[in-house]
Amino acid sequence: MYNKAGESTRTRVRLMVRSLLFMFGCAVVLVFAGPVAKYSPAWRLNLTVGTVSSAGALFLTMIFVRWDGIRSADVGAASNWRSLPRFAFGWVVGSVLVAAVAGISLAAGHVKWEHIQGSKPSVVWVTLLTYVALSCREELSFHGYPLRRLETVFGVWTSQILVALVFALEHVIGGWGWRPALFGAGIGSLLFGMAAISTRGLAVPIGIHGAWNFGDWMVGGKESGGLWRVVVDSGFEQRAALVRTAGYVAVMAAGTFCFWMWHRRRNTNEGRDTFLG
Repeated sequence: MYNKAGESTRTRVRLMVRSLLFMFGCAVVLVFAGPVAKYSPAWRLNLTVGTVSSAGALFLTMIFVRWDGIRSADVGAASNWRSLPRFAFGWVVGSVLVAAVAGISLAAGHVKWEHIQGSKPSVVWVTLLTYVALSCREELSFHGYPLRRLETVFGVWTSQILVALVFALEHVIGGWGWRPALFGAGIGSLLFGMAAISTRGLAVPIGIHGAWNFGDWMVGGKESGGLWRVVVDSGFEQRAALVRTAGYVAVMAAGTFCFWMWHRRRNTNEGRDTFLG
């Protein structure tokens, strides 16, 4: 009994250390991607950062799975003929989430959207590709190797919370405040992570993540750009921000719950061929 317990503890510690090392390595790659991207034209600087850091995260994944003696498929990093439809499914889900949060804000009142004139199609396409690239980087960095390896020894929710905290911490280091990092990136991480666990791959969470960021940009949720801007009635700014945050948490929690239920159902009916199987 002692030997089994000791081996279990050593395995947990080993996978925890390797997962943290992996996430740190991906962060280092992101830091070095910045100087590399400066050689690109300004209009595609962020796209270059996303592409370079995604390639780096994929390379690290290959190293770490070889180190562990497992396959890329075991951490969701393998692609096959179903990857594209899975990505498309995730994109639809992410778009619905954006619409749901915007709908909650609209239903609460004192908020409307105004179309921004002069938006160039080229800017829209570059922004879309940029968010897909950045989503690939973040999903590989957090919900691929680290999450799936931690899940094997800590279970779904402990591993989810651990990864979400590190995900939020990275955003804090990147300039976010603790509150938006925890209630924004952290809550989002739980959804993306649950999508990765339930589908056993990264195509769906990449689709959700990319669609969320791009859709949020479209409706003025980011600091710059977009095709529409949010206009809040004077004196209701704080209320509108609170409603948006509450709506975001509620919608993301609902999405996480749905994927968790999918995960439970899949475990119950193991071996059944499904669309996300």
